[in-house]
Amino acid sequence: MKTYCIISAIPSLLSKLIYTEFFYILSLDITAFVGLGGKTLLFPYETDYSYVKLVPQKPLQLQAFTLCMTLATELDGEREIILFAYRTKDFDELNVWREKDGRLSFYLSGDGVFFNMPPLSTFKTNVCVTWNSTTGLSAFWMDGKRSARQVYKPGHTISAQGTVILGQDPDAFLGEYEAYQSFIGEISNVNMWDYVLSDSDIQALHCDCSIPKGNIFDWNTVQYEINGNVLIIPDGQSNTVPNMGLC
Repeated sequence: MKTYCIISAIPSLLSKLIYTEFFYILSLDITAFVGLGGKTLLFPYETDYSYVKLVPQKPLQLQAFTLCMTLATELDGEREIILFAYRTKDFDELNVWREKDGRLSFYLSGDGVFFNMPPLSTFKTNVCVTWNSTTGLSAFWMDGKRSARQVYKPGHTISAQGTVILGQDPDAFLGEYEAYQSFIGEISNVNMWDYVLSDSDIQALHCDCSIPKGNIFDWNTVQYEINGNVLIIPDGQSNTVPNMGLC
């Protein structure tokens, strides 16, 4: 009887072990890493599969935002470059681009708004985008300097339940990527707020002064998942100017 009990228990034990091992492997596949402070994402090649998914701290149901990041790329000429993509099941809710003609732009579920800015280059550049639904006022910032404001989609609301990725533009919900639109270069310091930062805060960010942490994305604590050929490297060179007592 004891022998029968031991033998009969073996399939159950094996089943539990197999299930546990499978669950562990599955967990490894979906585990996200946390925190990129002092680090840079390097996208070394043009691909249609390499990207980084960012997990927001709160749903992106937005009527205003400030999005900031540090960029460096060798890409030039007539080529689109996706800088930031947030897509829901049905729409590109918020996409930020460098257009073929070099202008910077962003799109909220439809036609975009375009800004003539200095070109992105191999040198690190601080780029911020701001938008407020109440007034429609929108602007780009580059290294602490603001563009002329434009009025874009007043009354619009960005919808939640989407996914944010860096490096690719999804033409469907997390799929149908185009290599010729992919980002090549370095991205770091991606921070996002659900309101428009003051001019002084954006300038302070460029001068390495203390400002409120991003309440949607905080680069130091962001949860992220890497897909494909993306490297995480030390951010060995500061992307900000010395504060020189300006803080």
